[in-house]
Amino acid sequence: MNLLREWYHRHLSDPQVVILAGILIAGLVVIITVGDMLIPVLMGVVIAYLLDGVVEKCNRLGAPRISAVVLVFILFISFLVFAIFWMVPRLSSQLTQLVQQLPVMMGHGQEALLQLPGKYPNLFTEQQVNELIHAIRSEITAMGQRLLSMSVASVISLITLMVYIILVPVLAFFFLKDKRRILAWFSKQLPSERRLADQVWHDVNLQVSNYVRGKVWEIVIVGMVSFATFIFMDLQYALLLATLVGLSVIIPYIGAAVVTIPIAIIAYFQWGWGADFAWVLIAYGVIQAFDGNLLVPLLFSEVVDLHPVAIIIAVLVFGGIWGFWGVFFAIPLATLVQAVLNAWPRKETLAGPPADTPAGKPAG
Repeated sequence: MNLLREWYHRHLSDPQVVILAGILIAGLVVIITVGDMLIPVLMGVVIAYLLDGVVEKCNRLGAPRISAVVLVFILFISFLVFAIFWMVPRLSSQLTQLVQQLPVMMGHGQEALLQLPGKYPNLFTEQQVNELIHAIRSEITAMGQRLLSMSVASVISLITLMVYIILVPVLAFFFLKDKRRILAWFSKQLPSERRLADQVWHDVNLQVSNYVRGKVWEIVIVGMVSFATFIFMDLQYALLLATLVGLSVIIPYIGAAVVTIPIAIIAYFQWGWGADFAWVLIAYGVIQAFDGNLLVPLLFSEVVDLHPVAIIIAVLVFGGIWGFWGVFFAIPLATLVQAVLNAWPRKETLAGPPADTPAGKPAG
C-alpha cells in the first residue's frame, strides 16, 4: 500500500499531470472508437501540416494569410491533378505489365531452381527444390485470390477514393485558412491552467510539423532520384520501382530492405547474373546511402533524434495498432511518448526545498 501511495505522490499528485493524462486518454479513446471515420480528417491535417510551412513563409514575406493560403492551395491542387492524370495511369500500366509477365518469370525461376541440385548437390536436393517451388506457387495463388477479392470490392473502393479526393483537399483548405480559429476553439474546451499540456503540445507540434514536411520531401526526392537512375540504367518498370523506393522511406530501415527484393528480382529477370544486375544493386545502395547520410540529416535536423531500436519498435507497435497511419506517424508518436516522459514531473520536481532550508541554499 505504501508503494502505491508513494507512486501516486510521485507521479499523479500534481493537477497539471492529471490534466495532461486526461487529454491523452481522451485523444486515445477518440482514435480507438471513431478513428476509422476520421481518416479523411487525419489526411486533411497531414496535408495542412505539409502546406502550412509554405504559407507561413509567404506570410512572413508580407503576403496576407488568405492570399498565401489560396496560392499554396492552387499549387497543391495542380500537383494533385498531375499525379492523378499522369502518374497513376502509368503506374497502373506498369503494374498490369508486371502481372502479365509473372508466369514467364515463374517459368524462368523454376528452371533456375531445378538446376540447383545438379550444380550444388551437397547443398540442395531435388525434393527440397520441389517443395520450394510448390510453396512459391501456393503463395502466388493465394496472392492472386486476394487480388481478385480486392477487385470485387473495387467499385466501393473507387467511390470511397473519389469522395476522399474531393473531401480531403477541402478539409485541408479550411484547416489552413482557419488554423488560428480552430486552435482557439480547442483551447477554449481545455482547462485554463494546463502548463504541462501546453509544453508537451509545443514540443510535439514542432516535431510533427517538421516530420511531415521532411518526410514528404524525402519521399519526393528519393523517388525522383530513383526514377532518374532506373531510367538511365534502362531498368524495366522504372516508375513503379521508383515509387516503391520513395514510399519505402515511410518505414525506416525495414522499407529499404523490403524494396530491395522486387528491384533485385526484376533486374535478375531482365539481365540475369551479370554486370548490369550488379550495377543496379550498387546504384540502389548509393541511393539509400544518400538518403540516410545526407538527406535525412538535412531534412530532419530539428526532429528529436531517436535510437534506431526505438524507431523500429515504434513502427512495429503503432503499425500493428493503426496500420498505415500508425507506420507513417510512428516517429511523431514515439516523439510524443518521449515528450510526455521528459515533461512528466517527478517527486523531486513536485517537492519544493525543505522547510528549514532557504531556497537556493544547499542543506547542511
